[in-house]
Amino acid sequence: MIKWLRNSKSGMWVVTIIRLYLGYEWFMDGWGKVTGGFSAKGFVAHAISSPVMDPHGAAAFPWYTPFLKSFVMPNMGFFSFMVAWGELLVGLGLLLGTLTTAAAFFGLMMNFAYIFAGTISVNPTYIILGFIILVAGYNAGKIGLDHWVVPFLRDKMPWLKRSVE
Repeated sequence: MIKWLRNSKSGMWVVTIIRLYLGYEWFMDGWGKVTGGFSAKGFVAHAISSPVMDPHGAAAFPWYTPFLKSFVMPNMGFFSFMVAWGELLVGLGLLLGTLTTAAAFFGLMMNFAYIFAGTISVNPTYIILGFIILVAGYNAGKIGLDHWVVPFLRDKMPWLKRSVE
């Protein structure tokens, strides 16, 4: 399956459809936040007051609540900005097929942050689709700007070149 996703033309088309769907969803979520005066304060406050619990009644992610209290809450303006623009840019990267694997990676990071905070919503679906895009690698962005961007970056930045094995 991995070989098919990374190397085949049919895999390229399938992952492009997945990429466009996920990109549209991320872009629209981000656009609503960027244009709608979004603040993550209520979301973070709820995540702090009601952390995710394991079956035994203990915090499932005991490190996450202190992180939210001591680092995120005091910098709420910055985090609200990063969430809104992060979602928009992940969506744009996936829609345009530009730095596709980076966009998928940062989308996954946000999905896991939402899961740690206790929000299920669409996150499991986005995680599965994001992993498919990440596994597909360069093939996910061939029908997109990565067709030109990745070779350009590999030419200008030698450490990005593929190793010959």
